[in-house]
Amino acid sequence: MEQRSGEALALLDLRGDCGNCFGLCCVALPFAASADFAVDKPAGKACGNLGDDFRCGIHTRLRGEGFNGCTVYDCFGAGQKVSQVTFGGESWRTGGRDHARRMFEVFPVVRQLHELLWYLTEALTLPAARPVHADLRRALDETERLTGRTAEELGELDVAAHRQRVNELLLRVSDLMRAGAGRGKNRKGADLMGARLKGADLRKANLRGAYLIAADLTGADLRGADLIGADLRDTDLTDADLTGAFFLTQPQLDAARGSAGTRLPGSVTRPAHWTA
Repeated sequence: MEQRSGEALALLDLRGDCGNCFGLCCVALPFAASADFAVDKPAGKACGNLGDDFRCGIHTRLRGEGFNGCTVYDCFGAGQKVSQVTFGGESWRTGGRDHARRMFEVFPVVRQLHELLWYLTEALTLPAARPVHADLRRALDETERLTGRTAEELGELDVAAHRQRVNELLLRVSDLMRAGAGRGKNRKGADLMGARLKGADLRKANLRGAYLIAADLTGADLRGADLIGADLRDTDLTDADLTGAFFLTQPQLDAARGSAGTRLPGSVTRPAHWTA
């Protein structure tokens, strides 16, 4: 049986645990009626499907009820951190109006920090990034310390500045991962919406922030590609090879389409709604 490193195991902890969260994503975040959501909901108002137990009443029917957006969202574990650590297990329903307001303000901040923890933790599993492992560990420790700050401190945190510092380090990781022979194309931030890329050679490509919405990547070769921030909504990954692709998150993958023949890196799992 394959042995997982401590960092690989830590990735499993950076996923939402609804049983230890007060349904924060269902209250704190806004959404608009669209292909992803059946209704409008402002920030700070509980979704009509949220039960008294803080669980979704239509969780098993979200796609059929028009809430696809909910099925592709993950807080990277920020929900349980804010609920159980930052606010000590006091819910927004029982703590008063100011308590609820602070909780809803802090949740998106911690979510951003936890997303950075995901990238930093994954980077530490990449052998090619070994030259910057010490810097990655320092950034990981600093980010983890920030998540443990008080609600007041988190509310004043310049999270954008911290993201920029971490991103500079992640760019170095990307360069190391894609260095050498076979370095792929630079399609950073490219508009590839609806692009016909069936069977395309995208090995070691830089696809950071690329718009791949509804693109046809059937059978494409994305081995070793940098996918951080790539928009994969409705992207067809049927039989594509993403072996060794890095900085790919579960929400990105859940938003795409694929098949049993799609080859994936070990940091993510095959979405249940993909075709057999």
